[in-house]
Amino acid sequence: MQDLDSWLSAKNEISRRNAAEAVFEDVRTAIVDRKLALGTRLPSEVQLAERYGISRAIVREALRSLQTLGFTQTRTGRGTFVVSESPARQLGGGYSARDLMEARPCIEIPAAGWAALRRSSEQLASLTSLCDRMDEEEDVQAWVRMDAEFHGEIAEASGNAIFRKVVADVRGALSTQSELVEHVRGRRKASNAEHRRILEAIAAGSEGHARAAMAEHLLEVKRSIIGIASE
Repeated sequence: MQDLDSWLSAKNEISRRNAAEAVFEDVRTAIVDRKLALGTRLPSEVQLAERYGISRAIVREALRSLQTLGFTQTRTGRGTFVVSESPARQLGGGYSARDLMEARPCIEIPAAGWAALRRSSEQLASLTSLCDRMDEEEDVQAWVRMDAEFHGEIAEASGNAIFRKVVADVRGALSTQSELVEHVRGRRKASNAEHRRILEAIAAGSEGHARAAMAEHLLEVKRSIIGIASE
């Protein structure tokens, strides 16, 4: 209890980042560092809002992300409890981070290449719009949804029904992984730049460059996941 009380009483400066991301990171770090032990019931939304000087809505967003990634569990009428010191191995749909790391290059690299050769003008416009909106988006949840949509659109533009089906089936796991990487590694701007390079290669009709750009992007995601796991 002393650790929880001392953690709760410590004020944190969170203006440096999006408030929900900063709250997520502070609580996650406290869990990983065992300042908040397994089984600890987190302070109420009101207490957390007071601690950080933010609204309950922002606290709620951070708590939702912690639960989505497996660090906490909210029990109706009882509160939110710490249940794990590391992200959930299953990201959604029964898929693990390793499953995605091994499978995505086999699917999304060739899909990007075919998209460069087969995309329609409407599909290119959709991908461009997604990239533009992601560059401007500040809300993590909205950005994560668009990230998954971007990869789904590329699979659609490939003209291959199998690529389209597989990417659609793992969309939930992709979103969870994307949310984890963004919260822990803060890769949103880097991901946006990588997405832009994929888009430019597809727009140019360059199969080779599209494949290379997608390979680079997936490699950076893999490095982030491995780095998070090693922590």
